[in-house]
Amino acid sequence: MNNDKQVKNVCAADDSARLEALRRYNILDTDYDPRFDDLAELGAFICNTPIAVINFVDKDRQWFKSEIGLGIRETELDISVCAHAILQPGLFVVPDMTKDPRFANNPLVTGEPHLRFYAGALLETDDGFPLGTFCVLDYQPRELSTEQEKAITTLARQVMTQLELIRTNEQQRETLKSLQRSNKLLEIEASTDELTKLANRRAITHALQYELALMQELGRKSAALLLDLDFFKQVNDAHGHLVGDEVLKEFAEFCNHEFRSSDMIGRWGGEEFIIILPGSNLVTAEKIAARFQRKLNEHTFAKHHQVKLTFSGSLIELSPLLSARATFKRLDDNLYRAKQQGRNQIILVKD
Repeated sequence: MNNDKQVKNVCAADDSARLEALRRYNILDTDYDPRFDDLAELGAFICNTPIAVINFVDKDRQWFKSEIGLGIRETELDISVCAHAILQPGLFVVPDMTKDPRFANNPLVTGEPHLRFYAGALLETDDGFPLGTFCVLDYQPRELSTEQEKAITTLARQVMTQLELIRTNEQQRETLKSLQRSNKLLEIEASTDELTKLANRRAITHALQYELALMQELGRKSAALLLDLDFFKQVNDAHGHLVGDEVLKEFAEFCNHEFRSSDMIGRWGGEEFIIILPGSNLVTAEKIAARFQRKLNEHTFAKHHQVKLTFSGSLIELSPLLSARATFKRLDDNLYRAKQQGRNQIILVKD
């Protein structure tokens, strides 16, 4: 085949920008698409040719997004007529390939399918990169009318319009996914206490409202424990606020380890924490709270400073007849009683 060197230059280092432009569309090796098949069929019909192809010239092959009459999806680049077509502007027409020295020895001309006629319109990006062609082919030498030439040039532009639309839609999908990920992170941040990484007041309020609704629907028992770390100001005064913050973080980890995975743990504020115990009546909840208190008495926080903690607690059996706000007030009132009665104790209140 003549001019092989010129064809191979399509894939040379100086063609990297064109190939990068092609990659931007993510079109190579995608499935057949009726939007492109319809355009190829229309081109074959208008030009009255047995073959119509929408093809893209890759580094070492030409790949067909749509083809009518060929039955293959790609060919090697060194037998590609389209590789020549993208080297020049406008419509590329070869009336009889047997009489053109560039194609006379092409195996697609000398052998099956014995191609003779070729006309290809550039698939060109807005910034001037030729990606491939919209082409029609025939087994007989021939010419196209002016109207047919205009038609396949118009169809080539329509192919690029579809490519741009697909790329825009894909970019929008990626942008939407990114926004959804960002919104999810923001949602997590909005419902998480910054220091302890437990649920914050807002999140635990929603959790309590949800649990009260489930109790109403399922008729199950549930409980809640509000606790306040005793004399925590002394920890800050003795060791500093940085150590105090570290103790609060360690206490949050301790809670996550000691309570059940189904329990909802939140920081109510300062050194106050709340635990919702779904499916637990007051008897079960009392055992859970007593075990937690016992384990806490055995534990040391900020080991370099040997900090020990106790808490005053309010444990109630939840009532679906009370609002979340009324429930929190009830918990808070009984927590105040625990503090007034000497701290390091849990006040139990049954509905």
